[in-house]
Amino acid sequence: MGTLSRFADSLIGSEVVKLGNEINRRIQAGETIYNYTIGDFAPSVFPIPSELEDLIVACYRDGYTNYPPAEGIGELRSSVSKFIERHFGISYNQSEVLIASGGRPLIYSLFKTVVDAGDKVIYSVPSWNNNHYASMNHGVHCMIDTTPEQDFMPLPADIAPHIEGAALLCLCTPQNPTGTTMGKANMEAICDMVIAENQRRGEGQKKLYVMFDQMYALLTYNGIEHCNPVSLRPAMKEYTIFIDGISKSFAATGVRVGWSLGPADVLAKMKALLSHVGAWAPMAEQKATARYLAMNEATDAWFVSFRERLQERLMAFYKGIIALKDKGYAVDCIAPQAAIYLTVKADLKGRVADGKVLETQEDVTNYILGKAQLAMVPFYCFGADRSSPWYRISVGTCKPEDIPVVLSLLENALHVLG
Repeated sequence: MGTLSRFADSLIGSEVVKLGNEINRRIQAGETIYNYTIGDFAPSVFPIPSELEDLIVACYRDGYTNYPPAEGIGELRSSVSKFIERHFGISYNQSEVLIASGGRPLIYSLFKTVVDAGDKVIYSVPSWNNNHYASMNHGVHCMIDTTPEQDFMPLPADIAPHIEGAALLCLCTPQNPTGTTMGKANMEAICDMVIAENQRRGEGQKKLYVMFDQMYALLTYNGIEHCNPVSLRPAMKEYTIFIDGISKSFAATGVRVGWSLGPADVLAKMKALLSHVGAWAPMAEQKATARYLAMNEATDAWFVSFRERLQERLMAFYKGIIALKDKGYAVDCIAPQAAIYLTVKADLKGRVADGKVLETQEDVTNYILGKAQLAMVPFYCFGADRSSPWYRISVGTCKPEDIPVVLSLLENALHVLG
């Protein structure tokens, strides 16, 4: 019997944090580590838009330091609505927009709002934290193992066996950790299943909702277009709750402004929960974000430059990894599609390093960290099987001039293994 609550005893620590602790230990010991683990931006490399920064400072100086409304200020909800309609062609009124301090409180409150203990939660792996949120709510894990052949995206056929009676389907595109996207045909097929399932359910039965995380929707490359359930199937508006915000699109992870779009009755309950938690975006940041999102020319210019800089880094790593593969090394890579992530394969289990066999993928991770000075996040940190040889590289802290150095170090480490 634990001395704390059963909930506290059931919590599982983050694998990414565990890896981060090892990285910090090495850095403190004087090692140079190229740390591409965290899904964040180095402000010295990717500062937030200057217009947004100026607006935030001005709003603090203008005295916007009091409590905001629990649902977010009307000015921001209106601005978000217009921003979303401009970029995605879908329309939401203020009662269908909820503001919070980033995406995490919105995800937490959505799970609490629609998932009871014993309810089925459908999600794919690798994916960010769905396994933890399902566990925290004592949901039944309907976990789909995805494959590189499908860009680590779930297929309609994967979802179909679980959909009857499910409470929540979690979709994320562009995907964290893979940086890959779901195509239109598969999205349409999944939407059709959700609509049909909800039509089968009788009056008074719980609906099947879709949590649609599109934090990286405006960061796509090589002609890839983001698609979402409501654009493709307007009937999905009744069942879809978007998770979105400025964290990734504007390199503003620490500014903490996120929003959900969805059915007003669902958002009202999420708001009620958040009013007790107090996970509000600060008043000044809300005011500043509302004004910045309305600056169409400034935001358009930002995206042109931002996407270009991110794609430059992703493509440099991609070409370098593929060049190593072509030399015969046991590595591979999926071409960049979106977000700030690159999916990399290091299939090195069984190789011998310094007289020791790399018996597990964790051994491989530690070898690359120690020998190549490269820190990547293994997919087992995102719910995938612990034997998965796939990794996430995040370029939000990456300087272009470091990439040739990192690739050279990696090649040397691979060469040692033969």
